[in-house]
Amino acid sequence: MSDVLLEVTDLERHFEGLKAVDGISFTVAPGEVVSIIGPNGSGKTTTLNLVTGTLRAHGGSILLDGARIDRADSAHIAEHGIARTFQNGRVFATLSVADNIEVGMHSTLRAHRPFRRLSHLFLLRWIPLLGELFIAIIGTPASRRERAQIDEAVETEIRRFETRLGPRRDEPAYSLSYANRRRTEIARALALKPKLLVLDEPTAGMNQSETAEVLEQLLEIKAEGQAILLVEHKLDLVMTVSDRIIVMDGGRIISEGRPEEVRRDPAVIEAYLGRRRGLGGVDLA
Repeated sequence: MSDVLLEVTDLERHFEGLKAVDGISFTVAPGEVVSIIGPNGSGKTTTLNLVTGTLRAHGGSILLDGARIDRADSAHIAEHGIARTFQNGRVFATLSVADNIEVGMHSTLRAHRPFRRLSHLFLLRWIPLLGELFIAIIGTPASRRERAQIDEAVETEIRRFETRLGPRRDEPAYSLSYANRRRTEIARALALKPKLLVLDEPTAGMNQSETAEVLEQLLEIKAEGQAILLVEHKLDLVMTVSDRIIVMDGGRIISEGRPEEVRRDPAVIEAYLGRRRGLGGVDLA
């Protein structure tokens, strides 16, 4: 097995002259949890958007398992093995919890998506659409076997959050609390069985007890060997779950290392507590 799962090299993205991401490089190894932290506007979420294909890079390269993905769209990248959640939780409000989780498996389906490779060719998209319609109406032995696998995978992810999502598996997502919507989003991403799970502030808007519960679940996911790229503002969570931490400021990486190393880095303390940012109340010591 390669010791590098994700390799980002000299990555750049600018917006009308402003360099939101300014030539950064980092790696994520299989089973490793790497967190990106930094003051607001430092380029953290932009970096995640570049890695997941939501934005196109203006320079540099991104490799996943040795294959270049920085020119691929988000659908291709998901098929290649990256799943993500968003800073502002995104669920399908009228779908049930179970159906929301099932949506996350779309890119892994085979029997339900005949001619799936043609779906990326504009003039030939009608062929896989007709194939999917046929499977939905008629069905095949292969699609029925895959249906059983889908149901099993959905139940596996619901059991992961059994206390919160189990009793609500058939309820529409709009009826869930904010924290349970975020859990549903994480479960949907995990249903893909991704090589790399990308989480953008998974505890945003949660209170202290909700955050502690998500931390325990992240530690369980980590123990299963799941590689994670995490952006999070809650430093106690970051310091607990991370193998390595990358600190960004002004679109650049100003520090990188193990949590205890980053905590003591003068550049990090300056970025959070210095007069440039004035983010009082953040304790890195």
